[in-house]
Amino acid sequence: MSDETGRRGFFKEALNQLIQPVAEFLDDRISDHLPVDEPDKRALLRPPGALPEAEFLETCHRCGNCVKNCPANAILPLQSTQSDIANTPYIDPDEQPCVICDSLACMYVCPSGALQTVYAEDIRMGLAVFSAETCLRTKEVDCTYCVDTCPIGDDAIRLTPDGFIEVLDPGCTGCGVCQYACPTSPKSIVVEPYRV
Repeated sequence: MSDETGRRGFFKEALNQLIQPVAEFLDDRISDHLPVDEPDKRALLRPPGALPEAEFLETCHRCGNCVKNCPANAILPLQSTQSDIANTPYIDPDEQPCVICDSLACMYVCPSGALQTVYAEDIRMGLAVFSAETCLRTKEVDCTYCVDTCPIGDDAIRLTPDGFIEVLDPGCTGCGVCQYACPTSPKSIVVEPYRV
């Protein structure tokens, strides 16, 4: 081996040793800022009649019956690398909310009891939470999409006498129709799933 080849090898190795920590640091920084699989990291909105989360996860067969039988195509199987929640049914109101359909088929086709049969007025998937900061009404735009589209009506959401949005806890089912209909970005009304 010539002196020239030896020197090249030495400098190449020295350069690798200098660059490696910088590359690892940059890789860590980039990884920290990559988007995460969102549904895994937030509370999941389960279909109507779902048992409390821990019990739901133990009971659900991940069979997909509720997904296949939802007339609104609102129920999705969760794509996740976390085995405890993978393929469990959930609803993403930004994509398609639950419309509290007449058949409530999801409950009746569940073989495990993870979805219990309840009356439409007793459905409690979550609670819509209103944010005045981004709402068009606070910018003098006469928007009432969330109120107008709610399948429950003024028992769940209404305008106050001073023209603001009010969500009524006892009437709100957490279906997500208001969130879906809201035209702002970020949404001015978002369903927070119940976690028991």
